[in-house]
This record gives sequence, C-alpha cells and structure tokens, in this order.
Amino acid sequence: MIDLQNVSKLYDGTAALDAIDLTIPAHQTTVLIGPSGCGKSTLLRLIAGLVQPDQGSLTLAGQALNQANLPAIRQNLGYVIQEGGLFPHMTARQNTLIMADHLGWSDTDQTNRLAALCSLAHFPPDLLDRYPLELSGGQRQRVALMRALMLDPDILLLDEPLGALDPMIRADLQDELRDIFAELKKTVLMVTHDMAEALFFGQTIVLMKDGKIVQAGSGDDLRSRPADPFVTKFIQAQRHMTMES
Repeated sequence: MIDLQNVSKLYDGTAALDAIDLTIPAHQTTVLIGPSGCGKSTLLRLIAGLVQPDQGSLTLAGQALNQANLPAIRQNLGYVIQEGGLFPHMTARQNTLIMADHLGWSDTDQTNRLAALCSLAHFPPDLLDRYPLELSGGQRQRVALMRALMLDPDILLLDEPLGALDPMIRADLQDELRDIFAELKKTVLMVTHDMAEALFFGQTIVLMKDGKIVQAGSGDDLRSRPADPFVTKFIQAQRHMTMES
C-alpha cells in the first residue's frame, strides 16, 4: 500500500530521514517507534504530503506521490494527530463533516455517514454540537478519528493519537481502536513512543534511530532476534520506564 525507496529529508543540512527503504503492507497496522527526534513523525508527515522528500520516491496505492496528484491522494488518507487537532471554532459535527461539506456531499449522505461514524467511534450524538473545549480529551480523539474516517480512506495515519490521555482513558481507547482497525481492515500507520502500545497494535513494528530504520518486524522478532544492540537497549529502557511509573 505504501512504498518508500531511498527517501531522505534534510532540515538545515541535518538528515531527519536518511535513505529510508520501507514497504507498508495493506490492511495491517504498522507502528513506527523510536526515541524523540528519530524521524518517525517526519516520515508520517511525508506520507501525508505535508512535507516533500529531498531524495527518493514515495508510492501510495500504486501512485507516485507528487504535487499534481497530491489533492486526490489526500482524500484517500485519514490523519489523526495528538490531542486531535480539531478546529476550536467549529463544533464536533462541523469538524467531522468538513471534508464532506467541502466536496459537496448531500445533507442526507452527510447525516447517514455521521451517524455510522458516531456508532463506530462510540461518540454520543447528543455531543455533536459541542465545541472541542466542551469535550473531554477522549471525546476529542473520537471526533478526530471520525473526521479522519469521514471519506472512508484506505490509509489511516496516526501520530501519537493517545499520548495526551490519562492511562485509563488511553487503555479504553486502545481496545476500541484495535477493534475498529480489525473491523475496517484499513492500512494503518501509527507513531508512538510507547513500546507496550506498539506491541498492542502492530503486526509490524518499525524501530527508528537517527533518521534510519534499525529493525522492522514483529514484536517477537525485535525481542528474540534483535538486529542491533540498540533494539535490546530500547526495549529494556521501556521496561524500566514502565516499572518506575
């Protein structure tokens, strides 16, 4: 579904991504993980078309991403960021329907799709006319997910979507999100800094460091067959952080 070949991105002469080769399989959840500044969010923004590579090629669903086809390809991408990224001056309903309204969907189609998404995301319909500041953190993330799914995209990109939530709400949403991913069979690419969360969601886990991919594989691959001492060190550090907290 997503293929990157020799992709690099520089900021002020420093490589945020350094000659990345990566294939993201369709209908599975792939998780990008690594220390802060490793390039995982840059990689997600590049796939979303928010930044352009300085080198290499990027193909989504068989199409090479370029400025000419970017608007059309973006309609096949859902994008969720930490804390939702909702427009504060718009209600939950308006935030969710923004692209459908922009594309001229009929009122009936908008209403039907919104009802289906509220059911899917377990969002109470009676809260649709509230503004983001009137919603809890978990509710805002549900609205962000509904907005990302509004056009029924094939690809869903999530950048630390649960990172700002308290542990109990985060655990509930993790369960619900995994069920949603399984039901919809979307191609999901998620960024997290939490190894436990990566293991919970990811069929494939991609561990990054200094703009490079250190290892990509299943959780068992990373734990039992580390490709580099950094893999073991990163996993052990995550265990220590969990025990201390």
